[in-house]
Amino acid sequence: MAEEVKRDPAVEAEVARQMEVLTRGAAEVIPVEDLEKKVRKSIKTGKQLTVKLGIDPTGADLTLGHTVVLQKLRHFQDMGHKVQLLIGDFTGMIGDPTDRTEARKQLTREEVLENAATFKEQAFKVLDTDPAKIEVMYNSDWLSKLNFADVLELASKMTVARMLERDDFKKRYEGKMPISLHEFMYPLMQGYDSVAMKCDVEIGGTDQTFNVLMGRMLQEKDGQEPQVVITMPLLVGLDGVKKMGKSAGNYIGVTEGANEQYGKTMSIPDHLIASYFELVTDVPVVEVKAIKQGLEDKSLHPRDAKMALGRAIVTKYHGEEAAQEAENYFKTVFQNREIPEDLPEYEVEPGTKWIVALLTELKLAPSNGEARRLIQQGGLKINSEKIEDPQLQLDVEDGMILQAGKRKFAKLIVK
Repeated sequence: MAEEVKRDPAVEAEVARQMEVLTRGAAEVIPVEDLEKKVRKSIKTGKQLTVKLGIDPTGADLTLGHTVVLQKLRHFQDMGHKVQLLIGDFTGMIGDPTDRTEARKQLTREEVLENAATFKEQAFKVLDTDPAKIEVMYNSDWLSKLNFADVLELASKMTVARMLERDDFKKRYEGKMPISLHEFMYPLMQGYDSVAMKCDVEIGGTDQTFNVLMGRMLQEKDGQEPQVVITMPLLVGLDGVKKMGKSAGNYIGVTEGANEQYGKTMSIPDHLIASYFELVTDVPVVEVKAIKQGLEDKSLHPRDAKMALGRAIVTKYHGEEAAQEAENYFKTVFQNREIPEDLPEYEVEPGTKWIVALLTELKLAPSNGEARRLIQQGGLKINSEKIEDPQLQLDVEDGMILQAGKRKFAKLIVK
């Protein structure tokens, strides 16, 4: 009680402000009281909290699902704290076994670093790149220096029984599927990263809970003040069911064009609108609360909310002007069912073209197989007429308009 009396009201107001932002959208804060203490201490001393996010760049392209944890890092930066973006160039060569039914294919260091460069370029669309607010680190700097005695000492801090509590390992063990010993080392290495970095907070998805708690445990065993763990929900994709991912085809890509991002946003199920605002946009907390309330009491139409969401997402990655243009494009093509005036134009040689090869050539489909499926599923129109024959030999004409799916158009210019 005496401590409460001594607290400075201005400090407590700032603690409350930061906690509202820093816990926004979080699935769990472990433990929340420790985060509040760390924030209060930071405010009083003027010393930044250090906030870790570890990523193994096993793939190159980011979706909005990847940005959920990046958004949380940005919240800490906006509150004056410092991000430690850890590139797992060492752990990435092993691969995180989380949610895997079999061992990951191991990557070379060159592959990992190539992916890391692309990851950073895309992540910096979300993060503040001010050197005072971000430090990029590589875990090979300490993990590659451990000798075998060090590794054995690290391994002694965890039991096999505890490892088998992990759902993915448990399922593989019970299913008599192989688990390599190096996979057991992965969470230990990730936890050791936190010891080496002496971080105050670690961010991860809910699928990373076991791994990030490992860091808290190892820090404590090392005599450090244990990190606070903040887990973020996994973003549900456009289908409204599965986690957003490229393999599921239910994603919005960070590097996709403005029209594509806006159009895809308009296709999300209504029940996901509020969570998208909360997890992947910069819309202030008070406005997100108002949107949630409006959707609940039906004073806000879901269509209008999705249009605002589309503008927020496109503005973040392409700017306000592009967002307005994307909205106008959407209204023209989908609400008014018109063909837009500013179609992309492609020069083609005169003559007859196999429609599948033409779609691939114009990049209206990524491959002949995808082009064939698009046609068979009724997704191709030529001059507003649906085409369903993938064997069609098309006599190209100047000014001919092709529409692939809902959002891709091409106007042919015969050379």
